[in-house]
Amino acid sequence: MKKVPLDIVGLSYSQTQTGAYALVLGEVSGKRRLPIIIGAFEAQAIAIELEKMTPSRPLTHDLFKTFAETFSINVTEVIIYNLVEGIFYAKLICNDATQQDYEIDARTSDAIALAVRFACPIYTYEFILSSAGIILEDESLPSSSENEGELGEEVAEHVSGRDDNEYHSKSTEELKTLLQTALDDEQYELASKIRDELNQRKQS
Repeated sequence: MKKVPLDIVGLSYSQTQTGAYALVLGEVSGKRRLPIIIGAFEAQAIAIELEKMTPSRPLTHDLFKTFAETFSINVTEVIIYNLVEGIFYAKLICNDATQQDYEIDARTSDAIALAVRFACPIYTYEFILSSAGIILEDESLPSSSENEGELGEEVAEHVSGRDDNEYHSKSTEELKTLLQTALDDEQYELASKIRDELNQRKQS
């Protein structure tokens, strides 16, 4: 199965889940984005490494890296290999001094935190991007500038915590417009919720 390389696009505070963060991964050679909700500790671990900050004492992921390097173990790549009921599954591909490869199951947030420390590539598969990815600059979607005032307020209300069930009462065209507005405002978590509603309608 062909692997699709990803980059870390952004990390922001989740506006719908208290204490959680939205990690956004982007397709290296494309426009799709993969939003993943992660915990505060893992978000901090990723942000610290991305900003090249040095904590006063080693974080858990720093300890893992030091431990691995002490015994000549290297993480060569991270693969997000499955998506089940909204949960992403990842694994570390490692090798030792003999260059023998090993696969280690890991939470996606931990895997990404280690990927940035080992400077190794992050991959996923096409079926995951097809089902959970968000496509940017989709010309088939209405431009947010056409409905800037009223629509902007509506998106803000959704971000502030309106019930997801309220999407059910909106037309497909309204959802597409909301989706484009969310993407333009880089509200990737909100966009993923709207995308899920649109995908459910396609399957029904």
